[in-house]
Amino acid sequence: MERTLVILKPDAVQRQLMGKVISRFEEKGLPIVACKMMTISPELADRHYEAHTAKPFYPGLKAYMTGGPVLVLVLQAEGVIAMVRKMMGATFASDAEPGTIRGDYGCAKGTFNLIHGSDSPEAAQREIELFFEKNEIFDYKLTNQCWLKA
Repeated sequence: MERTLVILKPDAVQRQLMGKVISRFEEKGLPIVACKMMTISPELADRHYEAHTAKPFYPGLKAYMTGGPVLVLVLQAEGVIAMVRKMMGATFASDAEPGTIRGDYGCAKGTFNLIHGSDSPEAAQREIELFFEKNEIFDYKLTNQCWLKA
């Protein structure tokens, strides 16, 4: 079983898209095993985006990510990282295909891209540990899982 961190970013929250995005994951059959709404602190943003802190775009990204509430989720399923990344679409809304989250709901060309999803199992583990304590993650099986496997 694989886990991924998903962040519905401040623009998704402010545009009231949380339910629409969550419903896509649930309709796909992806269990949400952790969820919380929060405001990301500047320190947490620095830890989460540590690979980007020296880049010229980082101050704007940090201001955006700490500028309003976000909804943070952990999804769990076989191959969930690749599935979520495909569902999100290309990083910039202008490049994202219709049918993807960014393609359907994105409207900004730059940093405001609605959603974050871990890009690898290693990143997912690190990111999940930044945002959630172990006791905040629930390990359970949906009763419909037998219908979602080939």
